[in-house]
Amino acid sequence: MDPRFRPAYNAHYSDDFYHSYLDALSKRLGCPIPFRVAETPFFIPPQLRDSLAEAARGIVAQITKPELVAQLKKAIPPAVDVPGMDALPNCVQVDFAITQNASGELEGKVVELQAFPSLYALMVVQHQVLVAKLRKEVPGLDRPFSIYFSGLDDQSFVAKLRAAVVADEDPEEVVLLDLHPETQKTFPDFAATKLLLDVDAVCPTTLVKDGRKLFRKKNDKLVQVKRIYNRIVFDELEKDALELPFRYTDDLDVSWCSHPNWYWVLSKYTLPFVDHPAVPKARTLAQIGSDIPADLSAYVMKPLFSYAGSGVLVDVTRDDVLRVPEEQKEGWLLQEKITYHPGIPMPDGNKVKAEVRMMFLRAPGDHKPELVLNLVRLSRGAMLGVDQNKNLTWVGGSVGLFDEGGA
Repeated sequence: MDPRFRPAYNAHYSDDFYHSYLDALSKRLGCPIPFRVAETPFFIPPQLRDSLAEAARGIVAQITKPELVAQLKKAIPPAVDVPGMDALPNCVQVDFAITQNASGELEGKVVELQAFPSLYALMVVQHQVLVAKLRKEVPGLDRPFSIYFSGLDDQSFVAKLRAAVVADEDPEEVVLLDLHPETQKTFPDFAATKLLLDVDAVCPTTLVKDGRKLFRKKNDKLVQVKRIYNRIVFDELEKDALELPFRYTDDLDVSWCSHPNWYWVLSKYTLPFVDHPAVPKARTLAQIGSDIPADLSAYVMKPLFSYAGSGVLVDVTRDDVLRVPEEQKEGWLLQEKITYHPGIPMPDGNKVKAEVRMMFLRAPGDHKPELVLNLVRLSRGAMLGVDQNKNLTWVGGSVGLFDEGGA
């Protein structure tokens, strides 16, 4: 969208440029990319960059207040209430749809909140590969493009990521935990995490429990796991019905990044409690009761705890609302609909919509989560999910570039 850079990129763009970018990224990571990477970065104008940063910081300050966190803990299911929850999360993300207000200015509207590790490491590598190609191959784009905030650059960000994920442990005794990690679409981030932090991705089914301690097998020996970079999504765990060698409710001699309870506490469940101009009004179906809005075309309906947009209803009907059983109404959200601005022009004249994830990190001992970087998802469909963008180009995962570090 930044008019200083978009014309130069579009004028140079070719399928060969895109495929060489993908090849360079895959080679750097040492693995194929199993999800769609968008053909273009999102060139974020300074005004939008700064307004997103201000809104994200304000929202995270609200949702991490101790009195609100205490209230939100009731979202934690007793069956997976993990001991040892810390006072603040290590990872927080705020997802903004890029919209256009009545004055024609770009602004962000919150789509989702989460306190679950995102693609922190992958963004570093993707940013480095893309910026190197822009500098070398695209006239006018040989600039110090950044994805970072809070005065960070590649080196200081990786140090911040290491402090959050590894903390004071030996990287060998830290694991990125996910179900069958080699089959996950997010495996490129696992490869990037190994590249930057020397932390291995491990399946929980392979761990060994001895009393309060967990161990993993490495080079035919048992190595104690002292810290877990937790990437397990609970609905995947439930769907696969896997038997783990430990229970999440066990009092284990491990620390977490982020502690699993934050998955429930900071999520779509949190949105009705946030008072901020960037947050659309949202209520659970239980809060609404019989007071269903007459015009539902201005709303979307979302399950509170789902992954990658599954279960979201864009075109809500009264029957959809009434169909939810009474005992499940606490688990569904009715939220004001957001109109994405299709403001990224493609070379062929089509337009692309953007969603920017503002990502925070907190190392143990830090007094608050700090805004560190962004990632971007591009869409031409009704939603940003894969199913809504099948067979479309210029959609998928990307990065938001600006020509200087964000404040």
